[in-house]
Amino acid sequence: MYLKGDRCYSDKCAIERRPYPPGQHGQGRTKFSEYGVQLREKQKVKRMYGLLERQFHGYYLKASRKKGKTGETLLTLLESRLDNVVFRMGFADTRSEARQFVRHGHIRVDGRKVNIPSYQLRPGMIVSVREKSREMGRIQAALEAVDRRSIPGWLELDKEAFAGKVMAAPAREDITMPIQESLIVELYSK
Repeated sequence: MYLKGDRCYSDKCAIERRPYPPGQHGQGRTKFSEYGVQLREKQKVKRMYGLLERQFHGYYLKASRKKGKTGETLLTLLESRLDNVVFRMGFADTRSEARQFVRHGHIRVDGRKVNIPSYQLRPGMIVSVREKSREMGRIQAALEAVDRRSIPGWLELDKEAFAGKVMAAPAREDITMPIQESLIVELYSK
């Protein structure tokens, strides 16, 4: 809209994007070191899944013991957690909300109450919402929003039954988040 007049036709235009942060000290910041980039990637994934350092390190150790690529195995383990699957199926709007639903006993796995968010799901398991919890406004609102948010191919959802099935283990191609798992493996392998 160029409301600043002549200023917008000069180098001082506020609309122009600058490659540095705003403020007096914005241009003085340097690039991150290799270690810094790796650490930020690990911290990003840790916060994304809502894990503490010791839990995340345990997942890394478990992934490193399994056959195959450690980074992909790590992401598979993180994706197949119960709280993440509840979020991916659309029973909750966020992972932290899904974690709370699991902790409060609103979620069933194969018909049994499971209140451990880190519970590992395997292919063939059925995740459902408890009968009394189906009237909760938060769960119904989240399920209505499922049309806007797509469900991954390794999961199957039945909205009417408030249930979903884990069809297969999540593959790296199914995880669309911008994660560079190789940086995390490099960080832990030092």
